Amino acid sequence: MENTFFKEQTSSSLIKAKIVAEYFPKYCRIILSKPQKEVRYLDLFAGPGKYEDGNHSTPLLLAKACAEDSVLSQKVHLLFNDNIYSGELEKNFSECFAENSFKFKPVFGNKTVGEDQKILNYLTKTPPRVNPYPTVLFFDPFGYKSIDTTVLSKFLANWGNELFLFVNIKRINQAMEVGKFDEMMKSLFPTTITTLRNDRKYKASVNERLVLIMDNLAQEFENAVSGKLYSCSFKFKEEDSVATSHFIIHFTKHQKGYELVKQIYHDYDNIGASLDKDGNYTYDAKQMGTNQLDFGDSNISSLSKSLTEKYKGRKITAKAVFDEHHPTTKWCGSHYLKTFRHMVDAGRLNAKFTDNALHKVTVLINENCELEFN
Repeated sequence: MENTFFKEQTSSSLIKAKIVAEYFPKYCRIILSKPQKEVRYLDLFAGPGKYEDGNHSTPLLLAKACAEDSVLSQKVHLLFNDNIYSGELEKNFSECFAENSFKFKPVFGNKTVGEDQKILNYLTKTPPRVNPYPTVLFFDPFGYKSIDTTVLSKFLANWGNELFLFVNIKRINQAMEVGKFDEMMKSLFPTTITTLRNDRKYKASVNERLVLIMDNLAQEFENAVSGKLYSCSFKFKEEDSVATSHFIIHFTKHQKGYELVKQIYHDYDNIGASLDKDGNYTYDAKQMGTNQLDFGDSNISSLSKSLTEKYKGRKITAKAVFDEHHPTTKWCGSHYLKTFRHMVDAGRLNAKFTDNALHKVTVLINENCELEFN
């Protein structure tokens, strides 16, 4: 795989790269709302940075977004590692960016994750009371043998640290099926592996088994990290079949990070995922050009019902509803806005603005829009 994977970029690989490259600069702006010396991006399986067809992958896309921002170019520290492509990535990087593009010189490591003690120490270290280097870690290995949930949970425990974990769900499901690779599976599911293997026997469909695996993976992190941990997954369908190939799952301890990643997932979901049923934003390369960008009415219907049950008879601002309700769901800001306006049109919600301004829409998610649920 190492010799062929970077020959040509698939549409799924492009979407994966865009999700992370779009998220990180916006994450930085949230973190930098308070003074920080630097904000780090760490990619332990970075690859060469571009494909043989010339298309850029995550490292170069993300670096470009940061280099073009006058603030981020002075605050972001890019840390790349790849035990195969490190030299090629550094060469490709230098061809795209001048030496003084970033205040902090990017790092290009060539260590093997799972074997290098310095990487392990970095991920598991306990910083001072305030984490001096809030970091987004992109963990995208070939397969799953390098994923250690306990180690990654220790990284997440530190303030500001977040994780994008790319999960080869096909390989994990196959390993579960044949009952092999016990040590690797225990690294992934240190506390739930026995229950998971037992529970999956009672799941009739492959999709149900995959959802069970992802739910257990998220639960492992939630159990290991103290305090509230938010997670949200994005599903990739096979490019030549109806099967699921991969998931990318994001972990954060901050509501703003959860709000942000859901919105970005929403922007790249192209099938109209019913989040109340499947729970995962989804990209299907086979749907390219089929004009299925609308999430459809199922999300509106489900969210309307949930909001009515919770807020019936209450007067409350749209922002207060969103801030209170969205952390408990997979729906993003666009879903809430669309649902609020639908409920107004259906006579299930009254809305008025208190800022004495003229508005062309019935609802905005802000403190000046007051809602009354009928």
